[in-house]
Amino acid sequence: MTDTLHTPPPAAAAHHRHPFTRDPGRWQTEQSRALRTGHVRDHTCSAACQPVLVHERTPWDWLAWTVPGDGTLPEVPHQVGVLTPAATRTQRLALRWPTRRPAQRIALDTVSVSLRFSAAAVALVSLLAALFAMSHGVPADVALPAMLLAPLLAEHLPGRLDARAREHVRSVEDDGACRYLQRLAALHTSLVQAAAASDRYELRRWAEIGHNLLWDAADQLQTQDTRAASASLIARERLMLQLADQVAQILQRTAEDGTASAGQTRKPGRG
Repeated sequence: MTDTLHTPPPAAAAHHRHPFTRDPGRWQTEQSRALRTGHVRDHTCSAACQPVLVHERTPWDWLAWTVPGDGTLPEVPHQVGVLTPAATRTQRLALRWPTRRPAQRIALDTVSVSLRFSAAAVALVSLLAALFAMSHGVPADVALPAMLLAPLLAEHLPGRLDARAREHVRSVEDDGACRYLQRLAALHTSLVQAAAASDRYELRRWAEIGHNLLWDAADQLQTQDTRAASASLIARERLMLQLADQVAQILQRTAEDGTASAGQTRKPGRG
């Protein structure tokens, strides 16, 4: 279940082969930032290592790439996330939260836990605010609970927000599943781009079908591996290939019709 069933249209094959295929300079920027602030994937990265992820946002949601330590481009995403096709604008905006940069944490030497840098900063600010408030007559039984509550919210609220946002997304990290969704996503992206550049109903409809195929595949791969789900995955990929091929044919005919029309309106020159 790792080989492409048929040769995809050239435009579709180019999508998502590497990170930011339409904007290579973006990857250079993200790679430089990762080298400064995160852990790249190299020989020092153990099984428990959590390398920094670079999230590439898409119309259907994201591909998360690791940064190889040898400076090469990654070829397979570390994670693929697919947003529900019925998502509202609010839900789409909420999905920016899980793909934010990982929070910086401060290790506490006295106990085997760590604290978000933002929670530590909030704790300091709330302490100063509580002392200021009490010096101006605010009762301690009001100021102190507020001082304790603020850092607790800063530490635990992001996790709750992550969980709520991810209710509307299906994501996979298995290598085989990511390879499959990477191929399916490349085909779907060609449908989305064709629909965005045209007012034809069938192109918009095919893009909607493509998103549903991508969502169903990601939903299935959350609970099954590619071998167990191979029959249905092959059927979805075959249908997506057919849609991408039909779109490519329509675009080609449109381009040929435009060229023919331009040739007819051009007056022949005289010798």
